[in-house]
Amino acid sequence: MDTVTPENTPATPPAPVSLFEAFRFWLKLGFISFGGPAGQIAIMHTELVERRRWISEKRFLHALNYCMLLPGPEAQQLATYIGWLMHRSWGGIIAGALFVLPSLGILIALSWVYLRFGEVPAIAGIFYGIKPAVTALVIHAAHRIGTRALKNGWMWGIAAASFVAIFAFDIPFPALVAAAALIGHFGAKRAPGVFALGGGHGSQQRHYGAALIDDDTPTPAHARFSRSHLLKILGIGLALWLAVMAVLVGTQGLQGTLTQMGWFFTKAALLTFGGAYAVLPYVYQGAVEQHHWLSGAQMIDGLALGETTPGPLIMVVAFVAFVGGWLHQVLGPEALFTSGAIAATVVTWFTFLPSFIFILAGGPVIEATHGKLGFTAPLSAITAAVVGVILNLAMFFAYHTLWPQGFSGRFDIASALLAVGAAVALFRFKLGVMPLLAVCAVLGVALKGW
Repeated sequence: MDTVTPENTPATPPAPVSLFEAFRFWLKLGFISFGGPAGQIAIMHTELVERRRWISEKRFLHALNYCMLLPGPEAQQLATYIGWLMHRSWGGIIAGALFVLPSLGILIALSWVYLRFGEVPAIAGIFYGIKPAVTALVIHAAHRIGTRALKNGWMWGIAAASFVAIFAFDIPFPALVAAAALIGHFGAKRAPGVFALGGGHGSQQRHYGAALIDDDTPTPAHARFSRSHLLKILGIGLALWLAVMAVLVGTQGLQGTLTQMGWFFTKAALLTFGGAYAVLPYVYQGAVEQHHWLSGAQMIDGLALGETTPGPLIMVVAFVAFVGGWLHQVLGPEALFTSGAIAATVVTWFTFLPSFIFILAGGPVIEATHGKLGFTAPLSAITAAVVGVILNLAMFFAYHTLWPQGFSGRFDIASALLAVGAAVALFRFKLGVMPLLAVCAVLGVALKGW
């Protein structure tokens, strides 16, 4: 990677940032963080590393690799981590919450429009055009992450093996994560350059000048490991989970829709790794096939909505919950919107609560591992494995888009042409996500009308 010459980089760090100034930035980020995890991480890198110099690239990547190891949305966790590192626990809570709340409000409104007016030809045409674009976007995400992670033959091999394992043998993603971590751990002892952060082969980092949290900045007092702090965070997190779950059980019963949603999305938050693109097949299996909260076609429509709104892509779970709460009338037939909105809020709580606990409890441990290959090597291997999982997800969406009635049904030529066109626009012309979805939506309306 190119480097900026030392003459062009500031020698002194920026002035300290107040919590209020950080609050304004995280609020702004919550409304502009489009493009899925890859796009959101790129926005944070541009703003925090390059432009504002709140954190150095090395510390940024160190935090990112920890977040990629965790189950849950890595972009939201990264924002929480940086907010915590700068302004203690409240800084992390503010950063993580503001990354999610704007998206929740927007998705509740769009979900209502979808259910209320989804049968209108224009709305149906919009979703018809967006679905192929979503397939192309997932393929593009695999490519973008792959160009960063697959720097040598070993990383390519891990990605290929990951794809075959999940596609052909339906190996659970946690097992793939464990296997990749072991390969990275033991492989680094034999070939440390292969598994170095960034994939080896001499990849260099840019230098943007002195940062507020620089490579050699001492770990702040609140970010140092303490057993009492760890137990305190874990206790608070468990108490918050139990309090909300107790309310749901008391009002809905153990088999109530909201209770089942809370339990299912707790498992999704804890048991699925690799970010939104990896967790979606698990959500599809549980929400569509097991609990029947929505249909497969509605699930893909929800992903399309998730791609068009800011915030983590995993916020598609808010759409899933809204549709499930609406269709199951959890508060009765006279309160459909309220049923959906409460379901979306409940699911968002259970989906993101573990992420806050992981960062606030585990951050001090990670801050003690700067530059230690024993930590970064497993994460580099895991990142390579994620590429294979995302490619499998792309095939999953392609199947449901191009063969809407299954392989026994007709092949949708128009959707295939839209998907190819969207891929060309992304790879060849570098078209942004929002313009791409807008064009495909217009084409979808035209094709449905024709």
